[in-house]
Amino acid sequence: MDKKLAVYLCRGCDIGGALDMSALKDVATDEYKIELCQEHDCLCGDEGRELIAHDVTEGVNSIVVAACSPRFMTDSFTFENVLTTRVNLREQVVWSHEPNDEDTDMMARDYLRMGIVRAQQAELPEPLQEEVDRTVMVVGGGVTGLTAALDAAAAGNDVVLIEKEARLGGWMSRWAKGIPHESPYTTPQDLDIADQIDAVESNERITVHTGAIIEKVAGMPGQFDVTLKGNGSDPFRVGSIVQATGWKPYDANKLGHLGYGMSADVVTNVQMEEMLAAGKVIRPSDGKAPERIAFIQCAGSRDQEHLPYCSGVCCRVSIKQALMVREMSPDTEAYVLYKDMRSPGQYESFYQKAQEDSGIFFTKAEVTGVTNGSGSLRVAAEDTLLGENVQIEADLVVLATGMVPRSADGELIREYVDAKAVVAKGEEGAQLENAKVKVEELAYLEDAEILNLTYRQGPDLPVFKYDFPDSHFICFPYESRRTGIYPAGCVRAPLDGQNAREDGSGAALKAIQSLEVTAKGQAVHPRWGDMSFPDFALQRCTQCKRCTEECPFGTINEDEKGTPQPNLTRCRRCGICMGACPERIISFKDYSPGIIGNMIKAVEVPDEYDEKPRLLGLLCENDAYPALDAAGLKRIQHSKWIRFIPVRCLGSVNTVWIADALSSGFDGVILIGCKSGDDYQCHFVKGSELMETRSGNVQEKLKQLALEEERVQIVQIPLNEFEKLPEIVNEFSDEIEDIGLNPFKGF
Repeated sequence: MDKKLAVYLCRGCDIGGALDMSALKDVATDEYKIELCQEHDCLCGDEGRELIAHDVTEGVNSIVVAACSPRFMTDSFTFENVLTTRVNLREQVVWSHEPNDEDTDMMARDYLRMGIVRAQQAELPEPLQEEVDRTVMVVGGGVTGLTAALDAAAAGNDVVLIEKEARLGGWMSRWAKGIPHESPYTTPQDLDIADQIDAVESNERITVHTGAIIEKVAGMPGQFDVTLKGNGSDPFRVGSIVQATGWKPYDANKLGHLGYGMSADVVTNVQMEEMLAAGKVIRPSDGKAPERIAFIQCAGSRDQEHLPYCSGVCCRVSIKQALMVREMSPDTEAYVLYKDMRSPGQYESFYQKAQEDSGIFFTKAEVTGVTNGSGSLRVAAEDTLLGENVQIEADLVVLATGMVPRSADGELIREYVDAKAVVAKGEEGAQLENAKVKVEELAYLEDAEILNLTYRQGPDLPVFKYDFPDSHFICFPYESRRTGIYPAGCVRAPLDGQNAREDGSGAALKAIQSLEVTAKGQAVHPRWGDMSFPDFALQRCTQCKRCTEECPFGTINEDEKGTPQPNLTRCRRCGICMGACPERIISFKDYSPGIIGNMIKAVEVPDEYDEKPRLLGLLCENDAYPALDAAGLKRIQHSKWIRFIPVRCLGSVNTVWIADALSSGFDGVILIGCKSGDDYQCHFVKGSELMETRSGNVQEKLKQLALEEERVQIVQIPLNEFEKLPEIVNEFSDEIEDIGLNPFKGF
């Protein structure tokens, strides 16, 4: 279909009174020969929208709306089968610069030029047409997995539930009682796990495989092909996956300083649960009932030598166990030694109930050791509430060990497999020696329990801090870095039973959302609803593998030669592969090296005699561009020399844009993205980090052009520090003015 382009200029929100509107209209009609260019006092109002809608009925299929930020009034300027390009004249120009000023007008015209060029060259994305299986696979048959399976089935989806054990129920099926989650929150509560198991096993929509291990998961969201081993089932297809593989207790053998292994009467909280479930608490050494039990909290937890994090639930578990012991044997005394007692919300009533029991003694303390005494154990503690060091005689010591996720770092496993391959080939030199070291360091991964994904980037979900595979981004609970796969329950974060159920429900909804959105050919997150997808001109591919290596989401596999094999429904539409490709063979219909490159070239760069620098700012659309909007809303001014272009992710920036900008006379380029690192904010995980890595190529290009390194800068900023952004831009502008104009101007 031929493109019919129209331009609309809004005069509202101070725009008409601050800019030369006739000059703006001349850019559209004279420079770019746009036949239809109209002004209006309020384009987002009913009358303005009707104006555009009428032109759409007359055949307009591509529009440029020069008004407020593209982050505002989205619905007002969305029309079916129409490509909309937004030009930000409000926040980015008139609210952040001097009105009726020559340089402000020049800025507005440049932004309009860039918008028109984008509208001319971009195409309206078409939905990705792929067959989608709407079955949800749940891996793990504990309380989280059972909940996820029941909720997904209740929503009308078929479910396949995989459990490696011979029966369903997980840890909770081994406990006698649970932490109370119903009013009055004061008494250990009967568990309903048996009812959940019955509900799952009797549900016609749920197929259960027990005693089963995943041998292979191939494919992509909507088309995951699963092969099991251990139960003789045929391969099957599912559309999305909930990983509810749960937790395991921290290895108490590493806690020798707390007496574990030294005495059989030092047990873990899991062993204590098993005794309570059996209806009899005894000293393992002699089978006698203990008269005094010491519960040591944070046994290895909140300890940089063991588990640096708090497992959240251990305090409440010890309270429950102490109350149950007292109920079973009223003469038994319980001592709870804690670093901090954590019983948030309604659980405070549970804690208070235990405090009221005269046979349960709580004290804040740092336990320094557990030793054998005369016929009993001696627990030494410092910094207690008593203000002095104490020693407690106990017949039984219970270590509240933390929760460790049952997951494996898929990317590390890939490194391990690659290193083993190098060693097996016997390759010479440093590569072989490095591989040997890597194999030794990662040998513990040999028997890791994994999903066995057939992904180039690794056979399981990448893990983050503390080995949890969550996205670690507050906007995306249950997300992982593998599209369509959602960790839930204690594999995602330490949780109690009730919160694990809520997690199972949340992940089930995410899994269903993934199926529904994928069926429409749209991105799941964070570019929700985006129908664009990467196109690979593979005939020009040099098999450099950068796209397969750098994609944070495992979208691209590769064949034996290294040729990319895209799995498009895995794609988050971030464009990182596009930024990685040195040959520029990857593009989206509405976002490509050519589109952005030509937008940069559309800026009118004054010659050296005008003494007006031109700076280019490439801003991440997730944090940096919203930060610029926020500064504009506050009317905070920034340099009049800079022209901004939003990019999907800093990782999508192809270094050719920087080289072309400098070659065409721009005096400096600043790239501003999300925060990276352990506490990263990057919506696409590695975008800012990758741009930092690629900066070496940029600096090399600057040397080739004999330009100062300071002309290109990379900055990271979180959205909540938006007031710093104008300062950063202004400082960069001042620095470029000090350096001087680009010597390539005019060439």
